[in-house]
Amino acid sequence: MKRTGFVLMVQYVVHHKKAPDAKCLEFLQRIEEEASDQRNFVKKATNWCLRQIGKRNKHLHPIAIECAERIARQESSSAKWIAADALREFRSEGVLRRLFT
Repeated sequence: MKRTGFVLMVQYVVHHKKAPDAKCLEFLQRIEEEASDQRNFVKKATNWCLRQIGKRNKHLHPIAIECAERIARQESSSAKWIAADALREFRSEGVLRRLFT
């Protein structure tokens, strides 16, 4: 059920382009709380959701980076993987070019 929740969050973030960023901020809080879940599909869905929020617009990008950096400080190996993968994508040339040019 948890994986499904994150997938629904991704669908919301991707398909509701005019939705307010406030909802995404709520999602980031939930992602941070659940990042330590070790189940593979939950971990991947959590990471996917974080990455989609961070790529949504230039306002959410730095907020998602801060969230990923907080997740990276958690003790869980799952959380560390989620954060490292998201930060790698957030800092990629393609994402930065799309958001800031």
